Amino acid sequence: MRVLVLVKATQDSEAGGPPDPQMMAAMGRFNDELDAAGILRMADGLRPSSYGKRIAFDGTARRVIDGPFPQVGELVAGFWLWEVADMDEAVTWVKRCPNPMPGPSEIEIRPFHEWRDDS
Repeated sequence: MRVLVLVKATQDSEAGGPPDPQMMAAMGRFNDELDAAGILRMADGLRPSSYGKRIAFDGTARRVIDGPFPQVGELVAGFWLWEVADMDEAVTWVKRCPNPMPGPSEIEIRPFHEWRDDS
């Protein structure tokens, strides 16, 4: 089962300052564990939304919206792509993850739609 593990943005990540070196070291060790377990397919962090753009669609019309974007808690600061046995395994791994932000944070797990699924 493939899952996208999303690190939700916070005010700190949207501010764009350098990440805490201790947190990055802990995250590096965690990524090494994911790799050794054979589930890590890809991982990366994202720049703050002030660097981003959105394209709004309405029929054939397109409108470009420059960042930064509101509702920080709905934005993504980073991600992993994992191959796990099931959602329980993904949850177990996320619970082992170091806190990716200096304060409160959230990580969301979203399974990919597998085209061979009947559901």
